[in-house]
Amino acid sequence: MQQVLIVIHLIIVLALVGVVLLQRSEGGGLGMGGGGVSGFMTGRSQANALTRATAILAAMFFTTSLVLAVMATSGRAPSAIFNAPASAPSAPAGQGGQQGGGVLDQLRQLQPPAPSAPAAPEAPTSR
Repeated sequence: MQQVLIVIHLIIVLALVGVVLLQRSEGGGLGMGGGGVSGFMTGRSQANALTRATAILAAMFFTTSLVLAVMATSGRAPSAIFNAPASAPSAPAGQGGQQGGGVLDQLRQLQPPAPSAPAAPEAPTSR
């Protein structure tokens, strides 16, 4: 069912692109002439038909997009972004026995330990 809807969605996308490209530009366009379809339809009837077709295709595109999004997420269990996966390693015993459940705890575990401060230089002894 989802593949059929994707094919319909792609057909709507191609039709929408075609209808938008058929519409006459209202402004100049970097020196290009203001062409258009001559002889097929004239003036206002062309604008009304293309505007109506654009609106219908846009509504169909919006609807199929929503249906595809709902179908893609319908079988999934809800999950939070910041929760650790179930197979996350537990915290080392040196951290008070707490288990890292969040992303920040996992990042702290992956970070190398901070180097210890160098010993202060000894005062020179005089002879």
